[in-house]
Amino acid sequence: MSRVLFFIFFIVLFYSCNRGEITNYVEYLNHNDTVRYVGKEQCKMCHIDIYNSFVHTGMGRSLDYATRENSVLNDSNLLVIYDSISNLSYEPFFRNDSLYIREFRLKGSDTSHLITRKVHYKIGSGQHTNSHLFEINGYLHQIPYTYYTQKDTADLPPGFELGNNSRFDRKIALECISCHNAYVEPVEGSINKYNVIPKGIDCERCHGPGEVHVKQKLAGDIIDTSKYIDYSIVNPKKLPLDLQFDVCQRCHLQGNAILLEGKTFNDFKPGEHLKDVMDIYLPRYENDDYFIMASHPDRLKQSACFQNSNLTCISCHNPHKSVTSLSSNYFDSKCMSCHMDCKDDQKKDCVQCHMPKSNSTDIMHITITDHKIGIHKNKKEKRGKFLGLFANNNNKPTNLSKAKAYLKQYESFEANPMYLDSALYFLDISDNNFTSYVQYYYLSNKQKSLINYVRSTVIDTSHYMTNELALSYSRIAEFFTKNELIKDAEFYYKKSISLMPFVIEYKIKYGSFLFNNGLIEDSEDVFIDILSLNPMVKEAYLNLGIIYILHNNYKIAEYNLHRAIDLDPDYILAYENLVLLSNKRQDLKNTRLYLQKILEINPDHKSAFILDNIEN
Repeated sequence: MSRVLFFIFFIVLFYSCNRGEITNYVEYLNHNDTVRYVGKEQCKMCHIDIYNSFVHTGMGRSLDYATRENSVLNDSNLLVIYDSISNLSYEPFFRNDSLYIREFRLKGSDTSHLITRKVHYKIGSGQHTNSHLFEINGYLHQIPYTYYTQKDTADLPPGFELGNNSRFDRKIALECISCHNAYVEPVEGSINKYNVIPKGIDCERCHGPGEVHVKQKLAGDIIDTSKYIDYSIVNPKKLPLDLQFDVCQRCHLQGNAILLEGKTFNDFKPGEHLKDVMDIYLPRYENDDYFIMASHPDRLKQSACFQNSNLTCISCHNPHKSVTSLSSNYFDSKCMSCHMDCKDDQKKDCVQCHMPKSNSTDIMHITITDHKIGIHKNKKEKRGKFLGLFANNNNKPTNLSKAKAYLKQYESFEANPMYLDSALYFLDISDNNFTSYVQYYYLSNKQKSLINYVRSTVIDTSHYMTNELALSYSRIAEFFTKNELIKDAEFYYKKSISLMPFVIEYKIKYGSFLFNNGLIEDSEDVFIDILSLNPMVKEAYLNLGIIYILHNNYKIAEYNLHRAIDLDPDYILAYENLVLLSNKRQDLKNTRLYLQKILEINPDHKSAFILDNIEN
């Protein structure tokens, strides 16, 4: 290990907590980028009591293998859920010790569609929910089934409801998994493919990487922490107040997270400023008292208790102990440590009145404790006018950060054109914004503007992360293709794939581009490559089916088209090509059958006219 790791950098900062706190700050040894994470089992060797307590907390149980022992599901609560919009049902079941989810559709008393997926991981502690993930060749996706423990009910996961059931296609990207687990090891050049997926949030999420600490202790370098700070590892309790708060709000402040230049969602370390890694935006409204699931720091900051004291999360919460293990008066005693003037009859169930449980706006079937401490109205007022997006953890975000926030708000949360207007305003007064302009023109569907911008801009790629550039190149190629600028399109498709070779969506676009421009063999190679990465990609089977029809290899074409339909029973494009295949075979019976299938899915489809002509 480099000698620099064992040299303490004493950096004196006049650190303001915005609550009158000024503190000298020392940089921790484990902030160095070369220090490795060692895993909670290494911590267990010396901190066995804390380890045994922590693994029973919500954080300790945040992600694990989907076994009977780890799941809230058991033989008595394996509820079937039905999505009336997609006409699909989901049923969990155990096979030995492993959990599976069966997706099916009934037509009368017959099963017309059936897919079974093994659940590899359950995600969520079980205090509110258990959701479910599956993995194929390292690619991680969510399964459309969540058990809501507070209501003892099952339903679609958050974001899948109201006609948004993406079935087995929702990617679990680093932004999501980085707060529900210990640090994962993503595959370079991918969005949702991982080399290593640990089991549960661990010690190092709050204390930082432990390699230096372990080496020092094994070498006999012991610090009396009752008198001194051990700078080989972070103890959040010894941090300045704002940095304490940042440890918690890294994950408990949910919102529209915008990374700073060159940063990833794995880059924040406890003891650092969160605003040096990301800005987290929340929409503000007049008369707004609504909140989302993970908004505890935002709500707490609005409390007089927070604003007029040195209160932080760990003033009341012990992260090493499950709240279910605490005594009934635990939180009352925390309140009384400040509010000593309360009468005896006011010293019970403080939280029930001053931090009441409420529904969140983003997750159904749950109630959470409102961390805005105060006197609450029985009825919430109607949400007023939208005031804008505000970075909750940074009072002075850059204009580019604001632009990115409005673009992401439009693309990921709510497609309201006013967000694009705001994004353009901030983009026009920003620097290093190539990928954001591309995103703006793409979301606005301004094809000519994007093409002109790309052709007139010299790109300094050093300012952008690989994933940002790859997405931009893929979108540029798409617009060049639509405007029949074929050579330019191919150039940008290849650049996107060379930067992110494991992103299947970019390859699907490129394979389709090659096919549409007569490069059939090259297109075939791309779709075969996709299936080698993930054998559950319906678009690959569809396109291979079309290619084999052109090759007059009807048997293999039929196999691929049926594989596509096995993955998606409502895949009209696959049925359309089965109609084409049946026609080529002069198979009138199956032609009628596939046309009728199409009409069952979409009664207004042009197949009605074709079928009518066949019948007549």
